[in-house]
Amino acid sequence: MPETTHAAHAVARLRAERLARAVKPFRARGGPAERCPGCRVMPSHCLCGLRPVVPTQAGMCLLMADIEPLKPSNTGWLIADVVADTFAYSWARTWVDPRLLVLLADPQWQPYVVFPGEYVAPERVVTQLLPATAADGPGTKRPLFVLLDATWAEAGKMFRKSPYLNHLPVLSLHPEQLSNYRLRRSSRSDHFCTSEVGALCLAMAGEAHAAAVLDVYLDVFTEHYLQAKNQQPLDWHDAVHQQFRDLC
Repeated sequence: MPETTHAAHAVARLRAERLARAVKPFRARGGPAERCPGCRVMPSHCLCGLRPVVPTQAGMCLLMADIEPLKPSNTGWLIADVVADTFAYSWARTWVDPRLLVLLADPQWQPYVVFPGEYVAPERVVTQLLPATAADGPGTKRPLFVLLDATWAEAGKMFRKSPYLNHLPVLSLHPEQLSNYRLRRSSRSDHFCTSEVGALCLAMAGEAHAAAVLDVYLDVFTEHYLQAKNQQPLDWHDAVHQQFRDLC
């Protein structure tokens, strides 16, 4: 499958910023390996030619733990591949990117911090989008989902130590399915990877097609990533690739 050139999206730009200020090279788990700069998979298993872009009313804001943009297995990258209005910022306990504050105050957006409701004061928790973002119409604000892209422990710290998010509603998701993510281990099957959370948010916003594309795109990425890791060839005509082609 030929590689397709795309403009760098928000996560790719954040990765470049993070690399520029690194004091030592980042080593991905498993040792050094040549990776495509566009999809982070070995060139023999590159999936850049499959990258979808689906028009959406909703936007995504990824608040990323320090080294998260550098990890080849990061799935916030997949959200940025699919959703054009994806923004990405580094998180730090003692500093906040002023561009993030400008985005959160932009009147075209209604931001939601996506986080489990059981850890949040009840008055902040919503389980559905607010009326101003539930449907398109004149003066309707667009939903902006703020995702804490980190390990579960890191995400909890980010939520507690980000006072600039305290005025925002917290969207608590209650999916019926279990996580299908296979690239990192978790002790709980109800912990979802970032792209799975993004797909759930898109579905809640009425973006069913974009949600389905993002879900299957994660499956495609996982297949390419694991086949490359195990030095196995790809089957471009298997069920996952066929499902992805049908959606796109």
